[in-house]
Amino acid sequence: MISSTRRHIFGPWLHRSNYQEPSAEKKLWRVRLMAGRSLKPCAPGSVLERLGDKWTILVISLLSLSPDIPLRFSAIRRGIPDISQRMLTLTLRNLERDGLVNRYYYPELPPRVEYQLTDRGHSMLKPLAGFTDWIRDTWQDIEASRKAFDEAAGKKTTPSR
Repeated sequence: MISSTRRHIFGPWLHRSNYQEPSAEKKLWRVRLMAGRSLKPCAPGSVLERLGDKWTILVISLLSLSPDIPLRFSAIRRGIPDISQRMLTLTLRNLERDGLVNRYYYPELPPRVEYQLTDRGHSMLKPLAGFTDWIRDTWQDIEASRKAFDEAAGKKTTPSR
């Protein structure tokens, strides 16, 4: 069944009971309209891949909780319990490379390393908040859709983390 939101966005013509097969002329018009067109991403794939990574989102979210105070590596690791030391190191290094995080090294015994969001990192917080709000509001619906899909396909469902 089509959700009321999709029906609202795409109009009543999307509902199956209102569907009419398009004429051959209309099909030909669609083919000509789409000829030579393709979807071009607004940014290189590497940037989209990095910023959409779950560890990136979690690290940036954690660093945003203390905007004026840099966090030590160990504090970040404690704040994200499922992340391995290696993955956290790689994520922080990539965020530093992209200019989203500043790394501060203090040559003490033992050495101290702290991380803080840059202005560019802070600029990501508003869009990230919208995305995480959407996830919080819809994750249960997504899980229910997965379960229904898997049951219809005869698969055993496993809850995601």
